[in-house]
Amino acid sequence: MKLRERLRAGKNFKLREEDADDKPLRDKSNGDSKAATKDEERAATELASGQIAALQEMLYAQRKHKVLLVLQGMDTAGKDGTITALFQAINPMGLRAVGFKAPSPIELAHDFLWRIHPHVPVPGEIAIFNRSHYEDVLITSVQGMIDDKECKRRYQHIIDFERMLVETGTQIIKIFLHISKDEQRARLQARIDDPNKQWKFDPNDLEQRKKWDDYQQAYQRTIVATDTEQAPWYVIPANSKTHRNLLISTLLLEILQDLNLRYPDPQPDVGKIKVV
Repeated sequence: MKLRERLRAGKNFKLREEDADDKPLRDKSNGDSKAATKDEERAATELASGQIAALQEMLYAQRKHKVLLVLQGMDTAGKDGTITALFQAINPMGLRAVGFKAPSPIELAHDFLWRIHPHVPVPGEIAIFNRSHYEDVLITSVQGMIDDKECKRRYQHIIDFERMLVETGTQIIKIFLHISKDEQRARLQARIDDPNKQWKFDPNDLEQRKKWDDYQQAYQRTIVATDTEQAPWYVIPANSKTHRNLLISTLLLEILQDLNLRYPDPQPDVGKIKVV
């Protein structure tokens, strides 16, 4: 079974706290120490990232496909860490990361997808959304900014939007980074305790944490409603950072390999040129 099939959310998806600690690619029978296992996962991720970099060069040279990687998850789920771990080896000319914060007044004056469309990938590019258009059905519903009717309408707008992207050559990979409430507590506390990481801490994270259950329900509803054949959701157990990175790099490598990427055919006339 391909990894994408194992991680696919599907229409029967249930968001369970205990699943955040799953490690589907870890060999539980080898008896190695936790430190050794993490080192192995880092090495495997580095290897996969190198293969992704090689395929990305073909993607960039071919200028045929477009890849959109959507990263969603609760605060501290690892969106930034995933980007750092997976894409260090990639030529930045064919890579673009976009972080979506709270919408500006002019963005709020338009439809909620207006600010998203300019950032979708162009041919030959991998675009990474650190948060995305899904914030407009997650935060808005939990905070009571939209009602159920408007939320369902936005689900349909998202499905239509993503179908248009797919039909015009975009491969969409939507990832939900699933961490437990206890793991988030530990990561928030680590930020507070480390002076070099306190800049990452936002007191509003504690206010949002109070609505943990509401967000979990909103994520489950959203994932089930917007998981489609053209743009499926993949749920990544993310309590373990090293295993999270291994899962995502393996998944991304699998999907890129299936695109049958290659360099453009050589041009006969160019091969005859002699540089003097």
